[in-house]
Amino acid sequence: MTNHVKFAIGGIIIGLILLVVLPAWAVVLIIAAAIAIPAAAYLMLDPSQRRRLREQRRRRQLGN
Repeated sequence: MTNHVKFAIGGIIIGLILLVVLPAWAVVLIIAAAIAIPAAAYLMLDPSQRRRLREQRRRRQLGN
């Protein structure tokens, strides 16, 4: 099992637990923050840094 799958399964389990413990609006807020924070961090990169990041991702996929 890859790390991505492990993180996804863990996120789903944590989301279900939070859905039971917290009100629905708080869970939606947490999910929105979990999506927005990495997106904002990516947008804060310079174009050259974004290019280098895309290059590294592409190289990593080729090596599998």
